[in-house]
Amino acid sequence: MFFDLDNTLWDFKTNSYYAMKEAFIYYDRHLNKVEFEFFFETYSENNRLLWDEYRKGKVKKKELVRLRFQKTFDALQIDGIDPLEMNDFYLEEMTEQKRLVPDAEAVLDTLKKKGFELYIITNGFSQVQRKKLQSAGIGKYFKKVFISEDISSPKPTLAIFEYALKSANARKTKSIMIGDDFESDIKGALNFGIDAVYLEPPAMEPDAHSLLNHNTRNLLYRISTLPEILEIV
Repeated sequence: MFFDLDNTLWDFKTNSYYAMKEAFIYYDRHLNKVEFEFFFETYSENNRLLWDEYRKGKVKKKELVRLRFQKTFDALQIDGIDPLEMNDFYLEEMTEQKRLVPDAEAVLDTLKKKGFELYIITNGFSQVQRKKLQSAGIGKYFKKVFISEDISSPKPTLAIFEYALKSANARKTKSIMIGDDFESDIKGALNFGIDAVYLEPPAMEPDAHSLLNHNTRNLLYRISTLPEILEIV
């Protein structure tokens, strides 16, 4: 059983908000009285767009971590902060955040006791993702963790799924992917040929509607809370 990490188990949305708030407070004297909510909103959009470019191989890691802050500074007319320095501060704060998606640990504990082998397939930077797992106390549940930076292949490319299944000595017919990102987790898994569980957001993504209304070779489940996984497996 393969899990995504961010926003599937580890509450990225909340944790990133509070990590950025700490960074914002630390660099406050340079921020020209910009409102935090506006800063975070601007950063989040830049980050989202750059991660999309990263997944497509159009942006490298070093460019991503610099540009997501530099573009935010430029948009808000902020000077006097090194974008890489603020990025490092923010990421360090991120690894200290421990909030999980509701019932995440209880679900993992139940699955482990039922004898399932659990794995992580996540996009992100290796050091940060591993620290998140340990800080939140859920690293113990996973036999192996597969991170896009280590494998040089982000979801939804087939290579990361192939690498993970081979390393886990798992068969496609006995595997399932659980994730919240329809493009990266669900399409990636189905295109590779394994079943998938979509932890869907409140407003379902348009692409999800179209795929769910057509037959696929593999099973696609929809859940709104993690405990519903226990009813599927």
